[in-house]
Amino acid sequence: MSVLSKKGRIEACFERLNEEKRAALITFISAGDPDYETSLKILLSLPDSGADIVELGMPFTDPMADGPAIQAAGLRALKAGQKMRHTLAMAKAFREAHPETPLVLMGYFNPIHSYGPDKFMTDAAAAGIDGMILVDLPPEENAEVCALADAANLRVIHLATPTTNEARLPKILERAGGFLYYVSITGVTGAAAPDMAKVEAHVSWLRGQSEIPVVVGFGIRRPDQAAAVARIADGVVVGSAIVDLIGQGLDESGKFNPQQLDKITGLVRDLAQGIASSAKILLD
Repeated sequence: MSVLSKKGRIEACFERLNEEKRAALITFISAGDPDYETSLKILLSLPDSGADIVELGMPFTDPMADGPAIQAAGLRALKAGQKMRHTLAMAKAFREAHPETPLVLMGYFNPIHSYGPDKFMTDAAAAGIDGMILVDLPPEENAEVCALADAANLRVIHLATPTTNEARLPKILERAGGFLYYVSITGVTGAAAPDMAKVEAHVSWLRGQSEIPVVVGFGIRRPDQAAAVARIADGVVVGSAIVDLIGQGLDESGKFNPQQLDKITGLVRDLAQGIASSAKILLD
């Protein structure tokens, strides 16, 4: 478990949701997609539409774990000039608008390495970031990052997958902070729908090994899928479906149609309602 003792926004969020007997809706967008101003508007809209936790992607040129939708989003952001300093500026603006909603950065270690890990942790904490998911930095190699994150009271969120076994799980849990992210499929983001029977079995096992909340991501696109996952996990992550809507809102010149924001917030509201419906079932 994490060595952190100071409770943060992530822990407070899951405590509140546990009292409400419902799972968290965790939404993902790529910072700067399709441009800074549009991305910031979308980011700021997510909590008001029902997102309990927000993941903000750090654009990178070689996103090996991401499917076509999120790869395209990152490339659009980079083409528009998105830099790490812009991503942290977005985080600061988000924190000013949403003081209590947890904000997690997700992506790859290379941009952090280029920025300078020590400076990054300090600046991320100052911007109001709560944690990070680094998909290419496994627990066996992230001791230095975890130490820097701990000093800044940031959570390093670890991944578990369908191939995670009893031998490796203790290492994953050893310094896991915030929540455990269960990747529901073997493959890249948005590639396929999860097999719910297998997900339920593995999530049940993970929840029996630790008190850290377990959230499920990859392949969840619709409210009914979100509701099904919410019945067995502590949180539901939706990314590619939202990113797809952003891409669909672009014209041939790459300009975003402001009316598309209504479709994005509508999907988030529908996902939140799906999760709320699962909570009512559990309460009954």
